[in-house]
Amino acid sequence: MALAKCLAAELVGTALLLAIGGGAGIAAQRLAAGDAALALLVSALVGATGLAVLILTFGGISGGLFNPVLTLSQAWRGALPVRHVAPYIGVQALGAMAGAAAVHGMYGLELMVATQAVRTGANQWLGEFVATFGLLCVFIGCGRSRPVVAPFAVSAYVMAACWFTSSSAFMNPAMTLARAFGAAGALRLADVPAFVLAQLAGAGAATAIFLWLHGAPLGAVRVSRRLSPAVRHAATGATAPSPPP
Repeated sequence: MALAKCLAAELVGTALLLAIGGGAGIAAQRLAAGDAALALLVSALVGATGLAVLILTFGGISGGLFNPVLTLSQAWRGALPVRHVAPYIGVQALGAMAGAAAVHGMYGLELMVATQAVRTGANQWLGEFVATFGLLCVFIGCGRSRPVVAPFAVSAYVMAACWFTSSSAFMNPAMTLARAFGAAGALRLADVPAFVLAQLAGAGAATAIFLWLHGAPLGAVRVSRRLSPAVRHAATGATAPSPPP
């Protein structure tokens, strides 16, 4: 698949992911009549459902990553050319900002607002480390053993992480940056670097563990011939599309 098409898929997919998550968060806050648990349940369910749909929609084109830490993990494990990492991360960040702006436009808010919601402290950083570590474990493990169900496993984990972690489970540097300018699930711009470092640490730890467990880069493992490339990509992006010449 040509790199330009992969980047377009990541751009659109990440924008839609932020639009779904952010829009659901604002709608849930407005409709839940102050019931925080109900608002969290609704936004987590909608966000997880949207993620599964987007992975299945764009996975056959770009791998359906939508997340810089997944991009870095794929490159480390040999499933994505290293030269694609910077462009992927760039369009993921751009898509996240576009998605957040779209949500604000839909709900009549200022397109970009620097929020002041404080999210800092060791407990928050640990929560983000644990959330991202678990995400990468599910992404890599299911991508290797059960690729067909991996989109649903990843989405189910994301929904669970929204509930069991202290940080609200951002797990995505592009999303974290965009949420610093958003109205739903927001955090201060000053809190972004520590969250991103925790996400990178969690993703790095999970990737290193699974490289040891599997004993070989992902690209060296033969995937069942019964699965077409489109299905494998749609499942998790377990094998990246062929690099452009």
